[in-house]
Amino acid sequence: MAVAHCMVHQIPASSFMLPCMSPNETSVIPLTAGVVASSPGLHGEHGTAETNSLVLAAEESFLCCLWSETHANCSLYTAGMETKKFTSSEVSSFAPQQTDLSWNIQCWTKGNLELFVLKYIGKLSLEDISTGSLKGNFMVTPCNGNGSDKYECHIPSLKLNYTYITWLNIINGVTLLQSPLMSVRPINIVKPESPLNLRLEMTDKGQLKICWSSPVLTPYPLQYEVKFSGNATQNAWQVVEIVIETSLIIGNKLVSSSYLVQVRCKSLHGPGFWSDWSTPYNLNTEDVMYFPPKILTSVGSNVSFHCLYNDKNKMILSKKIVWWLNLAEEIPERQYTLVNDRVSRVTLFNLNATKPRGKFFYNALYCCNQNRECHHRYAELYVVDVNINITCETDGYLTKMTCRWSANTNTLLVGSSLQLKYYRSSIYCSDFPSIPPKSEAKECHLERNHYYECTFQPIFLLSGYTMWIEIKHQLGTLESPPTCVIPADVVKPFPPSNVKAEITKNIGLLNVSWTNPAFPNSDLKFQIRYSVNREEILWEIFEVSNAPTRSVTIKVLDLCVIYIVQVRCSGLDGLGYWSDWSKPAYTTVQDIQAPLRGPEFWRVINEDPIRKQKNVTLVWKPLMKNYSLCSVCGYIVKQHTSENTTWTEYVTSGTTYTYPWMEDAHTVTILAVNSVGASSMNFNLTLSRQMSTVNIVQSLNAYPVNSSCVILTWTLSPQMYVITSFVIEWKNLNEEEQMKWIRVAPNISKYYIYDLFILIEKYQFSLYPIFPEGVGNPKTTDEFIKGDQYDLNYFVLMSSFIFLTLSKHFRMKKLFWEDVPNPKNCSWAQGVNFQKRMDIL
Repeated sequence: MAVAHCMVHQIPASSFMLPCMSPNETSVIPLTAGVVASSPGLHGEHGTAETNSLVLAAEESFLCCLWSETHANCSLYTAGMETKKFTSSEVSSFAPQQTDLSWNIQCWTKGNLELFVLKYIGKLSLEDISTGSLKGNFMVTPCNGNGSDKYECHIPSLKLNYTYITWLNIINGVTLLQSPLMSVRPINIVKPESPLNLRLEMTDKGQLKICWSSPVLTPYPLQYEVKFSGNATQNAWQVVEIVIETSLIIGNKLVSSSYLVQVRCKSLHGPGFWSDWSTPYNLNTEDVMYFPPKILTSVGSNVSFHCLYNDKNKMILSKKIVWWLNLAEEIPERQYTLVNDRVSRVTLFNLNATKPRGKFFYNALYCCNQNRECHHRYAELYVVDVNINITCETDGYLTKMTCRWSANTNTLLVGSSLQLKYYRSSIYCSDFPSIPPKSEAKECHLERNHYYECTFQPIFLLSGYTMWIEIKHQLGTLESPPTCVIPADVVKPFPPSNVKAEITKNIGLLNVSWTNPAFPNSDLKFQIRYSVNREEILWEIFEVSNAPTRSVTIKVLDLCVIYIVQVRCSGLDGLGYWSDWSKPAYTTVQDIQAPLRGPEFWRVINEDPIRKQKNVTLVWKPLMKNYSLCSVCGYIVKQHTSENTTWTEYVTSGTTYTYPWMEDAHTVTILAVNSVGASSMNFNLTLSRQMSTVNIVQSLNAYPVNSSCVILTWTLSPQMYVITSFVIEWKNLNEEEQMKWIRVAPNISKYYIYDLFILIEKYQFSLYPIFPEGVGNPKTTDEFIKGDQYDLNYFVLMSSFIFLTLSKHFRMKKLFWEDVPNPKNCSWAQGVNFQKRMDIL
């Protein structure tokens, strides 16, 4: 028994016949088939691959041939392992006589480059096709028949530039036949998809051309074959030209007729199949043709439209064509260009964004004749604002960069998709960034704040990232102006930590300290914002260019309130962003230093008839915070008598102190005390029996201004005493209320007292002169200085009327004088008739 070795035949890029037979009807026994899959450098076109292919039962010759439409390649094998090759003329005597053993085969790689197809036509049942390696690592693919002696075998996921060995197993009745080994390189037998999107366009010179789109996923340049037909019969098709561009200029005569055009393609260099013909495209022109019929462009750009106007089968000359926008605005003639006798072009400059008009999102451009008669067809112009601002910031760890951008969806066309594109240069950014030919897409997510957000991680701090937004629509693709970002220039540091704030003792300044963030290591500048902690925060900003000590002191007005303080930082060079504000720190109210002075105080003298003595009650007003700095824990009453006796009393609570007045002269001083110490500047008051009889106040008058103000004036008699101050007392004699008092300067003779006064009641006013030696005799009055008796009666009547009106008619909006001024005291009231009623509804 002998083994026959068939040559490995290269599969051509066409149909071929594959006969394989035994002239003496040798019995054939199949053995395991093998396939070689070589690297791209090993093509196998001229070599052979040895494998167990067929085993013959008798020592007879065996013929293996590969026939194509133009030639045959055959080898004759004998039992002695001798091989003889035959040319096409020699092989004719061995032509197969039985059609059952004639195998018509075609192999190709589909245009999507993912599937290898082997098509077999014959009357024998096709069992399967095998591919694999000579070592036994092969793959078996089943082949499906369509019921008309045609079988197709689909082999997926082959590498295009590898060489594969394949064979067929065919059943002839009960006998299993094997084809010779066939060598194929998928890249050489690609059958591309048909060209797409046939359309008419126009050149700048007004020439019409038929254009198409190349099929996707083509691994090499293509050539195209174009054919035309004047009618629908297949025999009328005529191939005009083979081109390598995706367009072909055609004559106007073709456009004026009912011509059909189709295009197909194949590899420009090397073997391969022609694709199927594209879908026929009708060149018959309409009455008005616009080139292009639709334009999608961006704000600020210039665009041009061409028009070919055929009115009732009569071509209108280009010089008689006028252009209108939205049938409302005639475009100036200076924007026209006569491309040729039949084609007019209009150019629109510096376009603004298209404003939606109802359901229309475009401007309509009309080509009309000289009589302003416009055809109903129009060109569509879509202008979109693509000025999208992209901002980026690098995190405080310097490990990632987050970029954000938002697009106004109201100005985008429905169906638009947005994609961030970027290109990373090796270092820095150019002064004028432009869109590079190569780019990468970045996935961005829409956040709740209507911003898109993308994250770059890891990042190269000194590289320049050129970014732009690509807006895709079925009408075209637009790109926003590019921006270039260097991550090191857009750092947003982490906020300072461990922020502390306090009002310093003795000095009384707001001291703020903090800890710098770990990154970046460059110099930082800081902003401190502070405010009194209250419901309405009013921030004040204090900026520090550089703080090596990481602390700063700020002068504030009020030392005895709680301050809220926050700190943030940024690069000293001005690049990047301010950090977020730190967590707030709060000051505490504490005593800064001893009170600046003691409280103002006065005395009230009461007679004690039982003990036959006078009791003095000292009263004082609580010390304000700006004097107490910041609290008062008690008061020290220091007393000194004329007998040179001194003692002190400590008052922990309250603002009064009572003691008996036993001596002729008695000096009292009150000190304010807090946690730091006692006040050093204090008021003294001397009580002297002798000085209490000194009368220097000659007159005292009280003039009521209104219910909240009374003017007190006085005159003094010539005297030899030094007055240090005056004390004014007043009280309502009709009610049991406490006496009120106030200390005023010694160099005035008129004082405005602000309080709540019921002017129909009786008040007592007293003026005490204060000398260093003691308190003088007071001048007292219990009457207001009045004008005419009529004015007083009218005032009483008016006050009663106001009260009754407000209580009984509170729903009416009326305006009355609450206090009628005395014309003698108020210049503006002179000449005004207050008897006239003034109502405002």
